[in-house]
Amino acid sequence: MTALQDKYINPLTDFGFKKLFGTEPNKELLIDFLNQVLPKEHTIKDLSYSRNEHLGANQLDRKAIYDLYCISESGERFIVELQKAKQNYFKDRSIYYASFPIQEQAMKGDWNYKLEPVYTIGILDFIFEDHKSDNELLHIVELKNQNCEVFYDKLKFIYLELPKFQKKPEELTSQFDKWLYVFRHLSELNSIPKQLQDKIFAKLFETAEIASFSSSEREAYEESLKVYRDLKNVVDTSKEEGRAEGRAEGRAEGRAEGRAEGRAEGRAEGRTEEKLAIAKKLKANNIPIEIIMQTTGLSKEEIEKV
Repeated sequence: MTALQDKYINPLTDFGFKKLFGTEPNKELLIDFLNQVLPKEHTIKDLSYSRNEHLGANQLDRKAIYDLYCISESGERFIVELQKAKQNYFKDRSIYYASFPIQEQAMKGDWNYKLEPVYTIGILDFIFEDHKSDNELLHIVELKNQNCEVFYDKLKFIYLELPKFQKKPEELTSQFDKWLYVFRHLSELNSIPKQLQDKIFAKLFETAEIASFSSSEREAYEESLKVYRDLKNVVDTSKEEGRAEGRAEGRAEGRAEGRAEGRAEGRAEGRTEEKLAIAKKLKANNIPIEIIMQTTGLSKEEIEKV
């Protein structure tokens, strides 16, 4: 199925994400979504978009990460990211980009260092390695002391693991549920589910309908969708191949050297084979080597040998 045969755009593409959430006419969609994940004391009534030169300056991020930077009417700063693929230093990147909205608040002359809150909201199309075994999909990260008491409440990182959301339309009980359902299933729909027939989602579906796009918008969306599908297919296929090879290695090693040792070595070999398989397919799709390094954790030398 091509993009022009779908009725609604995929919000996980660069074009879809910016179309729905990154334009002034549609900022009420972003406001409603943000208010579902933010604490009540920071409920947003209005916001403006900022074109901060530091955010997204690394063009190598563009195939895997799409971001928006906005400021609420009361001064809070929000970095909203949609991340398609894992990075080797994902947490480092989040901290790095959060530092710019902090630094830009500095005032010339005498200044008492009072800062407005800064939030990073990450919409992740993958699951954290250290959270694969739990069902929690919303993660709120704060700066705390050794007693788990909040040391600083103006810097928060909020992450949503979309693949963990499995609810059906009839199970949507909150606005938060509805937004997660839209992120996961919008492009698969041919009509608006009754659970989403309210003002805010009527606006979203109207904006997302491909039939209303201009020819240039359709062309831009087609290209964005191709990038999304290429990256997703390469990573998904390579992971499955890596898992299969890992299982085979584990069984072989288990028979030769003992089951326990074989399973451990098999898992290690499987992870390595998975990374190499992903790197091979990304190279075949002309993905820049820097992005391959970020996605797989392999060194430049290892990737060049693939």
